[in-house]
Amino acid sequence: MLAELHDEPQNSDCFWKSGYDKKVSPRKAKKKKAIFWGIEVPETLSWHDWKLGKEVIKHLTLKNVHRKAQKLSYRAPSTPSFLTVFPQPITLNPGMSVRLPVVFRPSEKRDYEDSILFMKAEGEFSVSLHALLPRCCLSIPAAVQLPVCATYSATEAAFPICNVGDLFCIFDWETSGPFFMSPESGTLKPGAKCLVKVIFKPEVAGVHYATATCWFGGEEKQKRTIMLKALAKYPCLCVSVTGKKPGKFQDVLYFGSVPVGTTVEKSVEIFNVSVVDAPCIIERAENPLLYGYVFSCNMSSDVVPAKGKLLLCIRFQPQVVGEHSTDYFTITSAGCHLKTVLKVVGSCKGPSVSLHQHSVSFDWINLGESLMRTLKISNRSDVPAYYQFDIDCKGSVFSLDRPSGVLEGTTTLTLKVTFRPTHPITYHRRVACLVHHQEPQYVDFFGTCHSDTAKPPILQKRHISWYRTNMVRGLTFYPPDILSEMLKSEKLQMDEKGALMLPPEISEDQPPKEYLEPNAMAEYFDNGENSNLALFPAHVSVSPREYDFGCCVPPQKSLSLCVTNHTKGNIIVAWTPNHDSAFYVRPEICEVLPLKSSIFHVFCMPTQVNSLYAAELEGFAVYKVMRHYNNIEDDATICPSWCLTVRLRAHTYEAKQEHIIPQYILDVPKTFPPAVCDTDTYCSVLLSNTSTSLITFSVNYTEECPSVLVKPSLGHVIPGGHQIFLLYTHPVTTVLQQHVLSLELNSYPAYTKEIVLQSCGQSLRLLLEGDGIFYFKPLQIGTSSTRMYTIKNCTRLPMVFTWRIRQSDRKVLSVSPTTGILQPYEAMAQAWTFSPDKETKYVLRAVVFVKWKSPESPTDAHYVLRVVGEGAVGTIRAHKDYLDLGNVLVGDQKSYSIVLLNDGICTLNYILSVEQLFTGPHDPEEVRSDLLALELEHSRGTIPARSKASVRIKVRPARRLQYTWKIRYDICAPKAAGLANVKDKEEFLCRVVATGVYPTLRITDACTTGTARRNSKMHIWKLFSLDTLNEYLERDPTPGELTYKVPTRHSTCLIPPVYTPLLLDFDFGSAPVDSQPTCVMLLLENKGVVPVDWAFLFPSDQKMDIERWAEDVDFTPQELHQMRIQDNQLFSVSPKSGTLLPGQEESVQLSHRHDFIGNDRLPVLLKISHGREILLTFSGVTVEHDQRYVHFASTKHVFAPVAVGRSHPPTQIYKLYNGGSMPVTFEVQLDNLMKTQEENFQHPVFACLTPRGEIPPGESGHIGWIFSPLEAKTYTVDVVIQILEGDSTQITFQGVGYNPNYVEEAATSRNFFSSAIIPGSARLTVPGQAATLSHSRICLGNIPDCTKAGRLVFLNNILKSKAVVFNWQINAKEMVLEIAPNSGVVQPGESIPCFITLQPTRNPYFCRVNLVCEVYIQESLVQYERDLHKWEKEKERQAVEFTITEKDLDTKKKLTSPSVRLSDSAETECLSKSSPVMRKYKTLPPIKSQPPPSQPPGYTERRLPLDKDASQVWVKPEPPTPLSLHLDVSARSFAIEDFLSNFALDFPRYFLSRPYSAKPSDSKLVDGSGHRNRTDTERERLALAAASKKELEVVTDILAGVIRQPAVGNLVELLLENTLQNIMIEASRGEVVLTAQPRVIALPPSASQRITIPASPPSRV
Repeated sequence: MLAELHDEPQNSDCFWKSGYDKKVSPRKAKKKKAIFWGIEVPETLSWHDWKLGKEVIKHLTLKNVHRKAQKLSYRAPSTPSFLTVFPQPITLNPGMSVRLPVVFRPSEKRDYEDSILFMKAEGEFSVSLHALLPRCCLSIPAAVQLPVCATYSATEAAFPICNVGDLFCIFDWETSGPFFMSPESGTLKPGAKCLVKVIFKPEVAGVHYATATCWFGGEEKQKRTIMLKALAKYPCLCVSVTGKKPGKFQDVLYFGSVPVGTTVEKSVEIFNVSVVDAPCIIERAENPLLYGYVFSCNMSSDVVPAKGKLLLCIRFQPQVVGEHSTDYFTITSAGCHLKTVLKVVGSCKGPSVSLHQHSVSFDWINLGESLMRTLKISNRSDVPAYYQFDIDCKGSVFSLDRPSGVLEGTTTLTLKVTFRPTHPITYHRRVACLVHHQEPQYVDFFGTCHSDTAKPPILQKRHISWYRTNMVRGLTFYPPDILSEMLKSEKLQMDEKGALMLPPEISEDQPPKEYLEPNAMAEYFDNGENSNLALFPAHVSVSPREYDFGCCVPPQKSLSLCVTNHTKGNIIVAWTPNHDSAFYVRPEICEVLPLKSSIFHVFCMPTQVNSLYAAELEGFAVYKVMRHYNNIEDDATICPSWCLTVRLRAHTYEAKQEHIIPQYILDVPKTFPPAVCDTDTYCSVLLSNTSTSLITFSVNYTEECPSVLVKPSLGHVIPGGHQIFLLYTHPVTTVLQQHVLSLELNSYPAYTKEIVLQSCGQSLRLLLEGDGIFYFKPLQIGTSSTRMYTIKNCTRLPMVFTWRIRQSDRKVLSVSPTTGILQPYEAMAQAWTFSPDKETKYVLRAVVFVKWKSPESPTDAHYVLRVVGEGAVGTIRAHKDYLDLGNVLVGDQKSYSIVLLNDGICTLNYILSVEQLFTGPHDPEEVRSDLLALELEHSRGTIPARSKASVRIKVRPARRLQYTWKIRYDICAPKAAGLANVKDKEEFLCRVVATGVYPTLRITDACTTGTARRNSKMHIWKLFSLDTLNEYLERDPTPGELTYKVPTRHSTCLIPPVYTPLLLDFDFGSAPVDSQPTCVMLLLENKGVVPVDWAFLFPSDQKMDIERWAEDVDFTPQELHQMRIQDNQLFSVSPKSGTLLPGQEESVQLSHRHDFIGNDRLPVLLKISHGREILLTFSGVTVEHDQRYVHFASTKHVFAPVAVGRSHPPTQIYKLYNGGSMPVTFEVQLDNLMKTQEENFQHPVFACLTPRGEIPPGESGHIGWIFSPLEAKTYTVDVVIQILEGDSTQITFQGVGYNPNYVEEAATSRNFFSSAIIPGSARLTVPGQAATLSHSRICLGNIPDCTKAGRLVFLNNILKSKAVVFNWQINAKEMVLEIAPNSGVVQPGESIPCFITLQPTRNPYFCRVNLVCEVYIQESLVQYERDLHKWEKEKERQAVEFTITEKDLDTKKKLTSPSVRLSDSAETECLSKSSPVMRKYKTLPPIKSQPPPSQPPGYTERRLPLDKDASQVWVKPEPPTPLSLHLDVSARSFAIEDFLSNFALDFPRYFLSRPYSAKPSDSKLVDGSGHRNRTDTERERLALAAASKKELEVVTDILAGVIRQPAVGNLVELLLENTLQNIMIEASRGEVVLTAQPRVIALPPSASQRITIPASPPSRV
């Protein structure tokens, strides 16, 4: 079983899911079984844990799983260690089994192997026997494929290892990075498994291979290796903002304007466009200048799945209203090698609260009355606004129904303002409306109170306006009465608005000052209350403004208030009483002298203990003269009252008593809004009281926070209300400062809250990329390059930048945009364009000026940028300036990459142009309209300096011509403005040459098998029109033929449309029905230079497969005819398609089956992909057995041209082929010949030499013709050829007569010899071919008719172990054609020369003869003769023997003898009934004769009798079918005078074998010329009979001399011919080397004059 585990397939892709640690005993594993011919047996028997000297028995089970009984035997093991019972036959019934015991006897400690062999009638099989020693063995897969992984990431795969040995196994892994094993070592028990993980941690992308080695074993270490394979890829992450168009990546996330204090979350999608999971780290870009972050991310690291996305949430929480925030997040992957930057942008918006009116006038009322007015407040923003009027409505004469609250977005609130005066004076109070995250708004409340005694002037709005103008001009410190006196004395004047002003002579012609509305924050803080700074000098002041009584236990506590009059008039100070308050002032009304102070006492009288008290005291100071309107002379001198306020706080908690716990919400910003150094910055803090009790507060300034002012610093918050604090600081440096404020609540130190804020002054700071140095690559002169350069605002305030470049450098250097706004911490890239105009190095200087966007900050700064570049002149060259792409299919394309080289120092932008030229025969006007056959993948491109680039070209020729393309280039990158292009003309780059070709195919050889095997190659060449086919294949295809460039099912009809004008007939001839198929083999050769894909397409191969319901069921007769042919496969082509490489050949077999009588025609399309398309009509005739039929390949025959006036016109042959199984007799009707003779002055223009003849079945008959023209013209005659008992056919014979004075005889001879271009040597072999001829065609050329000519042909035996017998079949009645030897035996691998000799023709003749050499394998002939001899001997014996079948001889019953089949007939013969000898003979089966030769072999074989004795018939042995080798011999003989007149120079090459005499021809001409020749001969004989004796002697002597001379010549010719033949035979056998150099033998010098030559055979070289 150990061997079974070794044989398990090791699949690297198989990873187990569970059970790795389970123990599996190999001995308990299921045995592998096999089935041999129905016997099921185990493949192997194995022994384990055996010991020496102890026998171990195992049983081998054989089971019959077949349905029949099985018999088998076996052979015992060959070694003595394995024993079994003595072999004996075993019979097993179906389903039965037998157990065969096998004993193992070990004799030594080693491995044992043997087998038991079982034998059946069907074959043998064996069972292996194994006994192995205990050993360590691990089963490990051969390879592990890990999942694809991203670089700098990790992936893993697991595989099991199993201990399939018998011992404990310690293993240890060795591997190399980036692969790691876990565990690296371990121990496995026998049969145990464990899981090993392969961890892959790549750092480089690519395919990684590694071999891991596992060492295991005991003392002797073994190793197993496993191939580790993994693919690593770089990840590619792209950022896209959600909600945008899909597929469009955007790396900027816009939050828009977000309400202050709120958090907005938006998400971006991180797309992983790679095929690997991409771990990434998300972190904020490092910015040491940024102190507070308003953007945050929900994750710091994650994994983006392959082809997936990760949703990243970004939160924006702005803190400063109006601040524009910009930040950057970096998504890092691939081990910090790939970074993607996400820009986040947002702004903060706050409330926009405004008052509809900035003053509320109450006119005048009487003391004790009240008056109410309305005030509208609106919030134009969608952000809710917290507002608070800075007034204690309970202790003031002016009260609002809703002094604080929340104003929702885009709402308007109407407030009710009530005026309740307590003293008859004028009242005016400027109240600030505090808004959280907004500057305060101001409103003026004013009114006048009259009593019975005091009636002050009524205060109007204009009075307040005049007062503020007068205050700016310093006139309000004087009381109205003094101002009136000054007006009277013209020390003051009134301006056009009614305000007072100094006269011009006093003001020294300086324009009077005007009141300008101050900054709201500055007005709030700079009023002299919290600092020494004040926008305007105080007229009346009170001290202190804020006071904390602390613990105020009854009865009361008092505070002294000091009120100082800073004016030059008497004032009256009146305090507003609040009877519900615990605080009151005494005296309530007091007069204060000019520039004097007065003391008021504030008393605190709480009414409850453990309570909190807070209030604001309100008082008004007014000039004393303002008590009655009669005291005011001029309206412009009226001065409103001044409002005095004091904030008070107290509590009544005992010392150890815990104060009430405040419940509140404190909204504190982290930092002050950014401000320029040495400027003010403000922020607001919101304290909301969420409890139902009062909260008092006090802001204590610490030593750490001296520069922060808070207003109000003391006060209270009503239940459910809120208090808005305004904070102020004035940073003077850019160093970050931290401010800590202590907010004490409810007068209890434990309820102190620290407020921490930061502030930092901002100074102009711009960061330039690359430390202010910007490099441009060297550039081509006249071109320009644009690069992006980044500048960054490193402050929290927006700034404006402006670039300035020298005027002289602006032609070379430019930037866009030149000016713009940089938001806080925003980086902006500008496009810089460098356009050199000369070949030099440039060092240019540009300055950027920056200033704050706020117009209040006029300071600016500038930074210098150095731009370095170089102008150069570059050129481009091709790596190969001449490129020959070779041959390209017309209509197809070929691609190639042209390598462009830039050896210069500058990047070049180019444009390529192509000029096309043609070489070869073409029409210039026709090709002028052709499109450019060379296509550039891109005509424009860029080549970096000192590098190369590839330009892909596609060549698609449209004609069979040689194309030449000249590729030129022009440096054409964007030109600098105002500069001319340096290159005014295109430069030559390279020349590309390609030749357009079509796939060309040619038929180079043809041969026949089957029924047509005796047809000559010339005949097949003519039947199939192969000359015309080759001519068609050499032409260019028409556009219609290229409609479908490759074989395609394009037709829905049974008869597909034809797109080619070329039609040809493939005539398979004729044969009797049921005869062997007519097979023609064609040799296709690719004569071209490109591969050729060819196919023979039947109509069914061109028809698309459509549903049956869509087909037309009404078929035409032609369609039915073709369907019958295709369904019965009457025509077949094998193979039907193929591919030929250049110079490659392939044979194709075309066959026609003769199963049905009639004419078969089928259009077959010969399709050459991207080439010709020729429609071939396959045609063949099948005739009945008793039908006499002659197959005419054509109804027209053209004779060879004959010269006019020849006395001996040549004889020409017309052939007829008998395609049936019966001999035919033909007769030529001579009527039309006689008419032609009469029309030509009784001259026989056409003379038939064979008007009647007989043609055997399957043979060709020859009709001799003489064409003798009278004129140089074309003659035509229609002749009817009658087939006796058959059909008549009319053939048109045509001949051309020519004038020998204009047309040479040699030209017509060349046309005759080259009319059929068939190969000279056989190149095509058929299956089973045993021999070949060295030539398949020999041409003897032009010869005189009285000489003979010969050629040498070799017959080659291509078999290696069998000899062949050959026999030449000669069929030449009109001439003497000799072959020597005409038969013989050729040994294996040998060749024998055959001499073909054409004897003198005696008459001019066109000779074209087909010689057939029948070749047999000698072994088959010998066997045939033996079988034939046995058959004939048995035939003789059966003629005299009979068989008695009667069982009871005594009953004298009538005897019946069986029929006996004789050797030559099928008749039966009865034996004699009264035979004296009654003997029984057991004879051989009866014999039967061979069918007559006229029947096709297949016919009789299919019609054997099917009776019971058919299997006992002994058929006469058939001779083996010979292999027919065809040799075409062509020659033309001339009369002597014609030969001398046309080929005089060739005459010495021939030997005249007889005297030149005109011997009468034996041919019988139909015109009677033969009869006239015999008459002339008889007349000559009569003249000789009348001669005298001396005359006869003279004639005899002359004739004897003439005859003697030719006899000697003939002898010499024969001797020379035999000598040359012997030399050729010896050369063919290798005995003589004809090309060897002649050997020269030098004899030694001798003193005597006699030279002796030793008697030794001459050396043959």
